[in-house]
Amino acid sequence: MARMPSAQRRRQLTEAAIRAMARDGVPKTTTRSICAEAGVSLSVFHYCFDSKQALVESVITTLTGHSVSVVKDALRPRATLEETVRAGFQAYWDHVRAHPDEHMLTYELTQYALREPGFEHLARRQYELYEEAYAELIGDLCRGMDLRLGVPVPVLARYLAAMTDGLTLNYLVLGDAAAWTDILDTVTAHIAGLVRVSGA
Repeated sequence: MARMPSAQRRRQLTEAAIRAMARDGVPKTTTRSICAEAGVSLSVFHYCFDSKQALVESVITTLTGHSVSVVKDALRPRATLEETVRAGFQAYWDHVRAHPDEHMLTYELTQYALREPGFEHLARRQYELYEEAYAELIGDLCRGMDLRLGVPVPVLARYLAAMTDGLTLNYLVLGDAAAWTDILDTVTAHIAGLVRVSGA
């Protein structure tokens, strides 16, 4: 087995855990099945993670990062505020449609953490990460386009987190991808109404 830096090994195991959990479900995923998925020994796992809580937190953080990274890449200033906001939502939505199992896993992780004694704080941390990610995206956009907000950043960040969380679950349950063009247009118009370009 090739040696690699511990941080890289943790990433390898975390991505393996995501694949295993998305395929088999969180309760049925064991350290052995994660190691088999990653092609490493149990000793490597225990060297990288000192508890299952640490693994679950790494999975939650990594899943959030998957979505945030595609939105960051898309959320660059465009001709209008509406086009910019719409591009960010579209990038997120394309990720949901391309990786439904990952997004379904985020809900399963929430329920698992809330029900498993000692894991409750991870569910809270999961939703704090969503808000932090939105707050960072909002800050970047405000600086890049000289925007002023109609509501405080923490309020808008939590609102966006709650809204996309609900929309994502709705899509995972109901499907109907064709309906989401109009839905995203409506969301874009609403969010743009809470933000103004300075001087406009």
